[in-house]
Amino acid sequence: MSNINQPSGWRKPTPGLGVAEQHAQAGERVFVPKTKAFVAVKRVGAHIGLKASDQMLLDTLGAFTQAQDWEEGQRPIVWASNAYLMEQTGFSLSALKRHARRLAEAGVIAFKDSPNGKRWGRRDADGVIVEAYGFDLSPMAARVEEFEELYHVLKAERTLCQHLKRQITVARRMIRARIEAALQSALSGSWTQYLDLFEGLLARLPRSNATPEMLERVLGWFAGLQTRVERAYLEAVGTDEVVEELVEVGAVSADEAQEMDPKRVIFEPHIQITKQLDPVISNSSENEEAAGVARNGVPAELVEKSAEERRGSEPGQIPRGVAIEVPTVMQACPEFASWARNLGGYLQDWGDVYRVAGQLRPMIGISEHAWLAAQDQMGKQRAAAALALVFDKHTSGEVGSPGGYLRGMVEKAGAGELHLERSFYGRLNEQAA
Repeated sequence: MSNINQPSGWRKPTPGLGVAEQHAQAGERVFVPKTKAFVAVKRVGAHIGLKASDQMLLDTLGAFTQAQDWEEGQRPIVWASNAYLMEQTGFSLSALKRHARRLAEAGVIAFKDSPNGKRWGRRDADGVIVEAYGFDLSPMAARVEEFEELYHVLKAERTLCQHLKRQITVARRMIRARIEAALQSALSGSWTQYLDLFEGLLARLPRSNATPEMLERVLGWFAGLQTRVERAYLEAVGTDEVVEELVEVGAVSADEAQEMDPKRVIFEPHIQITKQLDPVISNSSENEEAAGVARNGVPAELVEKSAEERRGSEPGQIPRGVAIEVPTVMQACPEFASWARNLGGYLQDWGDVYRVAGQLRPMIGISEHAWLAAQDQMGKQRAAAALALVFDKHTSGEVGSPGGYLRGMVEKAGAGELHLERSFYGRLNEQAA
């Protein structure tokens, strides 16, 4: 039976094998625990071209080594026979050679060949290798730091890709919902053309192994189409619906709506805008409030009002004293703010926030029933702020079920346990950290 390890003079030299030998020499000069070396390789194995079968052979070779083989000045060399390796892995001889060659070309192992092409070795009484020829695993020790750095780069890239994929998904849902709504309502516009463009973009979605650059390009395509679709939808809906929405959110009165020029509609609900954040009334004693005592890590002036005080406020209005302002929502929820700008510019007031929240709501799978329940319990403006928070947490991967999360907030609000302000200020603190 031919031997997988032939002498150096018999083996066809390649640049990869030469580099592997250089790594082996470097690996002899360092001490790396065996487990650390194998973990480092496994984390980046697929990226450097290793297949599952290659790593199976590597595990089999590693089992043949001992702890002292990985100490400085030593080389973890394996001289197991072909028959032993074939029995342990289930590989044929040709497959065994192929996987060993791929490991060497990837710079994970090196071949240390004996003059007669045989694998053999011996240890002293302490188990230290005195002389050996076979598979040299020293390159793994030499490249641990390289592989660990590569792993962190790959991990960051995967995180970015997941973020981009979520944004693409939200854009896709928004475009589809708008087009379907327009077609069902028979709105005027080039909706069939938009649908064709949308389906064309869907066909160009990368199936797997997409790079961040590729995903950013795809997201740009969908964002561009989304802007066109949203603009066309808002134009097709008509001014009557826009004015009706203004009245619904309390931005204008019914009498004012009749005198408005629909083409110059600006969402400006009658709320007080201040440069300083209003303090939030706490449930603690007046002495604690005066002293600014922190409760659960939150200053007393930022603790939410009681449930009774909230229920006593006017419907659809932020209760007096609650420190939530539009800039606070936009700064704490950058993803929501970004999508809001795509839908028609900067948010100037709570009317804008409510409008955008209603538009984004179906894109993250929140039902109309859950949205109405949130408004009934919290009021329209606080519900809009809550939805902005849920939207941001969903697009950032913090919340997997937006509808369930919003329902949970509604239940807490009903029990007087929802501290919405803490959530916003907590996110701002995380951003500043």
